[in-house]
Amino acid sequence: MIVYLHGFNSSPQSFKANLIRQRLERLGRSGEFLCPALPWRFSAAAALIDETLRGVAGLPVCLVGSSLGGYYAPYFAERYGLAAVLVNPAARPWESLAQYVGPQKNLYTGEEYVLETAHVTELVTLDVPRITRPERYLLLTQTGDEVLDYREATEKFVWAEQVVIEGGDHAFSDFSLYVDRVIAFADSHAGTGIMPR
Repeated sequence: MIVYLHGFNSSPQSFKANLIRQRLERLGRSGEFLCPALPWRFSAAAALIDETLRGVAGLPVCLVGSSLGGYYAPYFAERYGLAAVLVNPAARPWESLAQYVGPQKNLYTGEEYVLETAHVTELVTLDVPRITRPERYLLLTQTGDEVLDYREATEKFVWAEQVVIEGGDHAFSDFSLYVDRVIAFADSHAGTGIMPR
């Protein structure tokens, strides 16, 4: 089971989520994909991720997180003993999102809201300074990411398996080339028996 965590102002209709969903469908595994629609409010998003994971407790689960979803993923991977694939993940989003304080609009859903500094600071409580089992992680990052500095992720997840691609962009536009690798990692590393702390 892949639980995909989308990024900031994104949705379950993001192209990376769709690529994984479609690939699993072609493999006859359409029931092995979940992508919750994460609220813009970060504390609410964390609560929904937690609820989603508790709903699949006991199943083999691997998290795939993109951008801000790649920041959420280690928190829940560490909490529940899961594996995670991180795609151009945010390492310190309370810093990178500070520039977006003010009116926002989700281009997928059309939802409008005002992002405040107090909302951004909610993210600090979800930080994982150091992962405990690097073998459970796969980092996919591109040096051409125009939104996040890829080096922050390579340093934070220094002992994890890393695929660092020259060029590219934050959207990871050539993600289709890596979908099978993501699924293969999920299949071989998925954890079971989610237990709350």
